Amino acid sequence: MSAQSQDSRATFSGKLGYVLATAGSAVGLGNIWRFPYLAAKYGGGIFLLVYLILVVTFGYSLIISETALGRKTGKSPVGAYHYFSRSPFATFGGWINAIIPMIICPYYCVIGGWVLRYLAGYLAGGVHELAGENYFTDFISSAGSIEGWFLVFALCTLAVIIFGVQNGIERASKIMMPVLVVLAVVVAIYSMTRPGAAGGIKYFLIPDFGRFSWMTVVVAIGQMFYSLSCAMGILFTYGSYMKKDVSIEKSTFEVAFFDTLIAVLAGLMIIPAVFAFSGENAAENLQAGPSLMFITMPKIFENMGIGMIIGIAFFLLVFFAALTSAVSLAESCASTLQDEWHVGRKAATLIVGVIMLVLGSLSSFGFNLLSNIRIFGMDFLDFFDFLSNSVMMPIAAMATCLLVLRSATLNGIASEVTACGAGFRQRKIYNFIMKYLAIVFLGVILISSVLNVLGVISM
Repeated sequence: MSAQSQDSRATFSGKLGYVLATAGSAVGLGNIWRFPYLAAKYGGGIFLLVYLILVVTFGYSLIISETALGRKTGKSPVGAYHYFSRSPFATFGGWINAIIPMIICPYYCVIGGWVLRYLAGYLAGGVHELAGENYFTDFISSAGSIEGWFLVFALCTLAVIIFGVQNGIERASKIMMPVLVVLAVVVAIYSMTRPGAAGGIKYFLIPDFGRFSWMTVVVAIGQMFYSLSCAMGILFTYGSYMKKDVSIEKSTFEVAFFDTLIAVLAGLMIIPAVFAFSGENAAENLQAGPSLMFITMPKIFENMGIGMIIGIAFFLLVFFAALTSAVSLAESCASTLQDEWHVGRKAATLIVGVIMLVLGSLSSFGFNLLSNIRIFGMDFLDFFDFLSNSVMMPIAAMATCLLVLRSATLNGIASEVTACGAGFRQRKIYNFIMKYLAIVFLGVILISSVLNVLGVISM
C-alpha cells in the first residue's frame, strides 16, 4: 500500500475535532448570505420548516453515506469509488466528486476576499464609505483591488491546510467555530432587539402555509444540499480522517445541528435587521439577493448607533465562516492529489494554489478586465457557481447514491456506521430515503436548476 494508506493516514484527534472541522466546512457563505435571502424570498417560516424537515431526513442520509464511505475506504473520493470498482462509472463518480471542490474553491476565495475587504473597511472606521451607493460596484470593477484581496484570502486558506489535519484544519476549527457561534448569537440578539424587528422575527420563524409552493421545496432542497457540503468530496475526505471509535451517526447529527443553528442565527441576524432599519422597503431589500450582504447590510449598519462595532462583528463572523469552508474545499483537493498522484502535502498544496490562482483570477477579472466574456450570459464566477452547484453536484450525489445501492450496499454502510460499537438508530429511515427518494430529489434539483438558467422556469 502507498504512504497514504489507511494505516498511516492522518486523522482528527477525536470526535470534537471531526465535528468542528466538518461543521466549519458546512457553515459558510451559504448559511450567512444565501439562506436568509432564500428564506425571505420563498415564504419565511414555511421555508424554514421545509428546510428543517429536509435536513433531518435527506441531508442526514447524504452525510451518513459520504462519511461512511470515506472512513471505510480511508480515501478521498476517487480512491473511495475505486475501492469498490474500477469500472467507468466508478472512475466518473470519484472524479466528479473530486473536481467539484477544485472549481468551487477558487471563486469561493474571491468572495472571501470581498468579505476581507469589508472587514478591513469597518476596522478602519469606514462605516459611511462602505454604505456608499456605488462602493461595491466600484470595488469589484477594480482589477487590482479585487485580485489583491482574493490573493490574501487564498493565502490564508493555503496556510491552514499546509499544516495538515490536526495542526492545521482541526486547530483552526477549534478556535474559529466557537468564536463564530458567539459572534452570531451577539449580532442576532442585537438585531432582534431593535425597534421594528418583531415583524422580521415573526416572518422568519412562524410558518404561513399560504406562502407554500412547490418551489419552496425545490429551493429548500438545493439550499440544504449546498449548505451541508454534500457532493463536494469534503465528507469523503473528512470521513477518511475519522477514527473508528467515533460514532458517525452522532457526529452527523451534531454537524447538521451546528450547520442549521448558524443558518437560523443568520436569518435572525439579517431579516429582523432589514425589517427594523428598512421600514416600508423591508420586503424590497430582502429580495436583494447577492447584494444583500455587501450593499444592503452596510446601509443598515450605517443607520445603527454602533454600526462600526456591529459591522466588524458581522464581517468577522462571515470571514471565519468563509475561511473554514474554503479550507475544507482546498483540503479535499489536496487529499485527492496526495492519494492519486502520490505527492506530499506541500506539493499538493502548491498544486491547489496554482489551480486557485488560475480559476480564481478568471472570476476576479470577470467583473472588470474580462467582463466582455460571457458564458451562457454569465460572468466567470456565476458560470463556475452554476456549473458546480447546479449541474455537477446533483450528478455527483446521484453517483454516490448508486454506489451505495449497487456496490457498498446499505448493509455495508450500516456496518461502518456501527463499527464504533453504537447502534444505527435511524437505519430504517436511511434505507427508505436512499432506496426511494434520494435520486428522485436530486433529479428534481438538477432539472429545475438547468431549466431555470434556460429561462423555462423562474426560481
